[in-house]
Amino acid sequence: QGQLVHSGGGVVQAGSSLRLSCAASGGHAVSNYHMGWFRQAPGKELDFVAANSWKGGNIYYSDSVKGRFAISRGNAPNTVYLQMNSLKPEDTAVYYCAAASMIDDMTREDEYEYWGQGTQVTVSS
Repeated sequence: QGQLVHSGGGVVQAGSSLRLSCAASGGHAVSNYHMGWFRQAPGKELDFVAANSWKGGNIYYSDSVKGRFAISRGNAPNTVYLQMNSLKPEDTAVYYCAAASMIDDMTREDEYEYWGQGTQVTVSS
């Protein structure tokens, strides 16, 4: 059974950078899926962060991260990255990657079929 596995979270100071990774396992190829990143801050709802369509043709970002975060499909097999630069305390959240085989609105969490376990990102001021 396939799954998405995160790595790369941690505790950093404001202004720092982090790169999150999301790797697919179980015979699934990330290249066959639309991939998204979401985050959930303490006491808040799950929010869209970034998404990359199948084969990387279309990329979307939330207004809060546009210009600071970048989603990419890396050279490592079956891996998607979220490069986070100029981190702010308000970026503190659990970050999740998700995959969808068919999707209409890449910003909607209910359209994704597969989810990773989440990774904590904490940004101190």
